[in-house]
Amino acid sequence: MNSELWAEMAPQLWPVFWMTIKLTVVSAVGALILGTVLTAMRVCPVGILRTVATVYINVVRNTPLTLIILIVSLGLYYNLNLLLANNSSPKFIEQQNFRLAVLAFVAYTSTFVAESLRSGINTIPFGQAEAARSLGLTFMQNFRYVILPQAVRGSIVPLGNTLIALTKNTTIASVIGVSEASLLMKTMTENYASDILWIFAIIAAGFMILTLPTGLIFGWAGKRWAVKR
Repeated sequence: MNSELWAEMAPQLWPVFWMTIKLTVVSAVGALILGTVLTAMRVCPVGILRTVATVYINVVRNTPLTLIILIVSLGLYYNLNLLLANNSSPKFIEQQNFRLAVLAFVAYTSTFVAESLRSGINTIPFGQAEAARSLGLTFMQNFRYVILPQAVRGSIVPLGNTLIALTKNTTIASVIGVSEASLLMKTMTENYASDILWIFAIIAAGFMILTLPTGLIFGWAGKRWAVKR
């Protein structure tokens, strides 16, 4: 490896991967919340809500993430002038692009969260929902106290896979200028084309450090908290 490459790249690795971690964590929280709402809409007795959730999930899930990022950035910011940061701040562009990227990731990833939770709901015996209704529980009480806890336990592994996919999808944020790992890789390959394999290996190793423990933790949790039938 070129010593100049490592001297220039090493100090930037932690900042760019820290940005990747922040994108992943913030987007994951938002996607979990929105995904849960979509799941409730998808299984609720109100037909219009089921239709809205189904259309949203099917359309967004089958749209390329790069296109969603560009729609959010160009549509909301440049066309509608939606500001998600203080435009007088010296870090306005950085903060605005970060929040636009999070918004796009939440909108996209929540559809996969909703489908993961719905797969967990499908493992719950129908009689449990019937029993809850016979006790006088409303739909929301039934969903919150009976259905959702079991659905989460039954979909831990799919949710873990969704989180891993989200971690890797954060590389697309570089399209709108968010300074995460793939943007560093692009810059380094332009400056040190002869060391491209080393650059790829370093970035790939960084993502493996992030994703492998996630897979192991969720795999263990899936076995630990699986619903016993």
